[in-house]
Amino acid sequence: MFDTDEASRALGIELVEAADGRAVATMKVTETMVNGHDIAHGGYVFLLADTAFALACNTHGPVTVAAGAEISFVAAGKLGDHLVATAAERTRYGRNGIYDVTVHRETPGGPEVVAEFRGRSRVIEKNRETQ
Repeated sequence: MFDTDEASRALGIELVEAADGRAVATMKVTETMVNGHDIAHGGYVFLLADTAFALACNTHGPVTVAAGAEISFVAAGKLGDHLVATAAERTRYGRNGIYDVTVHRETPGGPEVVAEFRGRSRVIEKNRETQ
């Protein structure tokens, strides 16, 4: 799935791992991602979290999309930050699922949380081959 995700890859998002309802993706905050307040635009932080969410909820095989999502911004991302989004499945029921994603920046003192994201997924196709 990530191989054909032009939007995420064009922004420099990299897949670190994805398996068993979990995923990790990273992105560096570049000059084109900084807003008028000189901080990372929230849309880019959301996009990174959403990418990790999509990767995690598609690890089970069926084609799965977002049914909804929300994000809480905890700290501002900054130019040059190396952001890491870690997605984890909380539950799946029927064709639905709930996933939490923590976005943090790497600092010399350790990880610092930038945002918390919750996504709701929906299976739309049983097998990828049927598309």
